[in-house]
Amino acid sequence: MKSAQSLSDFFDAIDSDGRISTTHIGLYAAILHYWRLQDFKIPFFAYSYDIMKIAKVSARVTYVRCIRDLHQFGYLKYEPSFKRNRASKIWVSQPEPALKN
Repeated sequence: MKSAQSLSDFFDAIDSDGRISTTHIGLYAAILHYWRLQDFKIPFFAYSYDIMKIAKVSARVTYVRCIRDLHQFGYLKYEPSFKRNRASKIWVSQPEPALKN
């Protein structure tokens, strides 16, 4: 239920956030799914290729741009490892609705 509520909160938060694309949404949903597979650990560790496979993102550049955007916009906290043999840390945040312009 945590992931379902988090996804619902995410959709509420992005309702008026024009910066979020369908790729961001797919990636966030994949991250929530992976978080569930990790028993909702906070933070959890993930390799980009695992999340990319779930999100159906084939370009690493797209993945990096979108996950950095989600971090910068406050939808999650992302700490990249920059090493192939070490997973990155991800914290799922409680998103707050964006201010309407």
